[in-house]
Amino acid sequence: MKIHKRIHEEGTVAILITFAVIVTVIFVVNWFWPRQTVWHGLLYAFQLVVLTLIVRFFRVPIWRKTTMEDDVVLSPADGKVAANEVVMEDEYFHEQRRQISIFMSIYNVHVNFFPFDGEVTYYKYHPGKFLVAFNPKSSSDNEHNTIILKDKKGREVLVRQIAGFVARRIVCDLQAGDEAAVGEELGMIRFGSRVDVFLPLDAEVNVKIGDRTVGKETVLAKLK
Repeated sequence: MKIHKRIHEEGTVAILITFAVIVTVIFVVNWFWPRQTVWHGLLYAFQLVVLTLIVRFFRVPIWRKTTMEDDVVLSPADGKVAANEVVMEDEYFHEQRRQISIFMSIYNVHVNFFPFDGEVTYYKYHPGKFLVAFNPKSSSDNEHNTIILKDKKGREVLVRQIAGFVARRIVCDLQAGDEAAVGEELGMIRFGSRVDVFLPLDAEVNVKIGDRTVGKETVLAKLK
C-alpha cells in the first residue's frame, strides 16, 4: 500500500482524544479559575507540546526518496543501531544470521518500510511481554511480528517488529504472498519500539552500533 498522507491513519483516534482532553482541561481550568495567570500560560504551553508530540509521532515522511541500488537492504526504520552481531535465529532459518537492531525513540518516525523488493513468504504474529525495547530478550519475549521477504534471486531477509515498554500496538496487515516493494509501508509500531533485521552471514554490513538510520534511505547492507 502506497503512502500518500502526511499523518498516518493510525494516529487519527489518538490525536482526536488528545485534542478533546486538552479542550476539556482548558474549559474546566478557566471555569473555576478564570483569571489568567502565569500558571495558565504554562498549562497551555505544556498541552501544546503534548499535542505537537502526538501529531509528530504519527507523521509520514512522504517527502523522502527511496534509495535505489541493486542488491542492497535499506533500513526499514528510523532510529539508532543498537545491535550488530551474529546470532542463532530459531524461528525460521534455524541457523546463524547477522542481526541488526534499530531502536526507535518516541521522537522518530514510526512507520516501517520494506527494505528491498520481493515477496512476503512468511508472516507470523507473536503475543508476548512489553520489556524495554533495548533489552536483548525483547526480540523473542516481547510482542512481535516476524516477516520473511524473498527477492527474485531467492535471497531471504527477516524483519521483526518488536513492541517495547511504551509501544503497545504493532500495526501490520501483511500476509504470505503479498508483494514487497522497496520503500513502501510495511507497517508501524506505536510509541517507542524496535525493528530487527536478520541478514545472511555473507552480507556486507554498512552500519555499526550507534549509527543513526533513516527509513528507506540508509543502506544497512549489500547482499551477495
